[in-house]
Amino acid sequence: MKWIYWSKLYESKFQAGCLAKRMEEDWWLYGYDCPQAVEVYRSKKGRFGVRYILPH
Repeated sequence: MKWIYWSKLYESKFQAGCLAKRMEEDWWLYGYDCPQAVEVYRSKKGRFGVRYILPH
């Protein structure tokens, strides 16, 4: 399994965390598969992003 990275990076961990929580809770609203794992990470330049793994 490989991580899928969300295309946008955020200035604060809070912003990225809001997106991650929304992905965990609201995935079905948009017709997406439920992510198996969602994680907030910090890029090398200090910004925050979201990555996730979809089940097979």
